[in-house]
Amino acid sequence: TIISMLVTSIYNMADTFFVSQISTSASGAVGVMFSAMSMIQAIGFTLGMGSGNHISRSLGNRDEERAGVFAATAFYTAAIIGTAILVFGTLFSRQLVFFLGATQTIAPYAQDYARYILIGAPFMMTSFVMNNILRSQGNAVFAMVGITVGGILNMILDPLLIFGLNMGISGAAIATMVSQMISFAILLYQCNARPDCIKIQLSKFRPSGKVYGQILHAGLPSFCRQGLASAAAVILNFAAGPYGDAAIAAMSIVTRFMMFINSSLIGFGQGFQPVCGFNFGAERYDRVLEAFWFCVKVAVIMLTVFGVVSFGISRPIITAFRREDLQVIEIGTLALRLQLLTMPFQAWVIMVNMLTQSIGYGFRASLVAMGRQGLFLIPALLILPKMFGILGLQMAQPIADMMTFVLATVIVSGILKELGQMRENQN
Repeated sequence: TIISMLVTSIYNMADTFFVSQISTSASGAVGVMFSAMSMIQAIGFTLGMGSGNHISRSLGNRDEERAGVFAATAFYTAAIIGTAILVFGTLFSRQLVFFLGATQTIAPYAQDYARYILIGAPFMMTSFVMNNILRSQGNAVFAMVGITVGGILNMILDPLLIFGLNMGISGAAIATMVSQMISFAILLYQCNARPDCIKIQLSKFRPSGKVYGQILHAGLPSFCRQGLASAAAVILNFAAGPYGDAAIAAMSIVTRFMMFINSSLIGFGQGFQPVCGFNFGAERYDRVLEAFWFCVKVAVIMLTVFGVVSFGISRPIITAFRREDLQVIEIGTLALRLQLLTMPFQAWVIMVNMLTQSIGYGFRASLVAMGRQGLFLIPALLILPKMFGILGLQMAQPIADMMTFVLATVIVSGILKELGQMRENQN
């Protein structure tokens, strides 16, 4: 699962790296479209993780029919929504890129990039659903294969199309689109051809208010986390706009790199979720608590190590993306170092979110998910740059991380007491 998440983030980081070699405006265009891709990812994760939690519990209760209904409903709903995004996004692509925060110089690059990214939207969204469906059954290796093949293919096609065939930023978008289609095909095969996997069957597509309500209740934290990340990315683009294309490009690079580091922990947390869901459904609350504390220890150590190593090489990291623009390097280096200082606190927040979501505490999980990218980051982006200039832009995410840490600690303390009491009653 960690590998799956790392490879998923490589889709975005590879495009950022190779496109940044073209120009600063082209690099900014990838950052602008990142918010749209985040929204596509948010919907896919919402449907995938929302259905996945119920699939885990259904299998824990030996109810395979119910698990199949959730799998099919999430998959076909994602396909319909992804197609709608493709149609309307293509029709209004110019309005879309300006809505996402593009400047006049970035907009032409963003439109070229969006043209092909939107074609891949249905495949991207359904792939996220299938990835979560496979993981919820404990088949993380099958999910990893589909995602990994697509990620490796993307890294191969990017330089070939951008520079070898001289296609520029359109080549990066085509590489991503083709890679997502390949991943989709592999994941669909894994779901329907493996005898030990829940099959995605059209006959079990039973859209109803009850089924969608259950999916959304469990998946809402994912939507809050990813959806608000998309909204925050748009606001970040607008907040960086007054400082020029270099600021948009620098913050885009930092965002992609931090997403790459965090994806390892999110993957680890998602590996914890089926363990948590199965045992909670089986009323083994002792195992739920044991798994949670084990994962917290590993997560804090893992992100602390990543943070320390990355802090020492922050400037070379940013330079690797855009060595020709000193302004991008200066802005990005400080922003990256400030965000790396909060890595241990992010580990705690993510694991608290995974626990609350997996055991069905939807509202409290949503609050934690909304904290980092919504409740705290968006106000910080609106207020701090006006007070401190570009330094406020660079400080916004670390301050939001610390405030989310406090919120998560308050919320999980009550939940851990409840689980402890349930364990005692069980004994």
